[in-house]
Amino acid sequence: TACWGYPEAVAQIVDKFRTYLVGQDPMRIEHHWQVMYRMGPFRGSALSGAVSAVDIALWDIKGKHYGAPVGELMGGRCRDKIRLHLLMGPSKTPDEAASNARAAAEEGFTAVKFDPLPAGYQDMTHSRLIATARDQMAAAREGAGLDVDIIVEIHRKLTPPVAIALAEALVEFRPLFFEDPIQIDSIMSQGELARRITIPVANGERMHSIWEFRELLTHGGPQYVRPDVGLAGGLTQCKKIAAIAESFHAAVVTHNYLGPILTAASVHLDTSI
Repeated sequence: TACWGYPEAVAQIVDKFRTYLVGQDPMRIEHHWQVMYRMGPFRGSALSGAVSAVDIALWDIKGKHYGAPVGELMGGRCRDKIRLHLLMGPSKTPDEAASNARAAAEEGFTAVKFDPLPAGYQDMTHSRLIATARDQMAAAREGAGLDVDIIVEIHRKLTPPVAIALAEALVEFRPLFFEDPIQIDSIMSQGELARRITIPVANGERMHSIWEFRELLTHGGPQYVRPDVGLAGGLTQCKKIAAIAESFHAAVVTHNYLGPILTAASVHLDTSI
């Protein structure tokens, strides 16, 4: 599961599903999804993580039953290659940021992601924070060159005013997208922020339903959405989230909590959208 903050809660919910699932026809994935999601009066990330885990397992069973890759069962390949980006570690200095980006390019990555905010950013003045982060981004761009996209990962650390000012300071370096600038408490606030920032914004790794993604896109328009198949309802719901995003001309960059099962499931989803 990608609900990594509360894995024990997810495990307990999966165990609760046992009384319903045992003896059922595993081919009826959509039906089972709806029952699991609606069988109790409460919602939340732990429930969605549990439903996601069972959903991925059911698709795996179905794939084995038909002797076909899950991506083929979900509509077949729309692409033959899946692009990867490298999550770079923290850079203490601009020189380190440049070196890390250069090494990633030499390794063959066409995109990297890093957090430009320095240690102790909470105690910096507004001007110092933005200037320091800009220096990091400038160095990363110099190291990466023009054939590597740079994703700016903010990890939900900023307030809207600071996020907007920082995004504008980074425009000249052409980031691929500006990810998770503020806390996820308000879907509306995230959408409104995306409308005020001129570089693309990415959101969604903590969201866990098609309804949250619909509200985000309704308020924020075209941007990158980042559902995680281990949190946002498994393959069944993430395929629907991708369809909702398509209707807004938004791109999907699946979040991946990096376990082998989630990686494999993400690849099958990505090939089919």
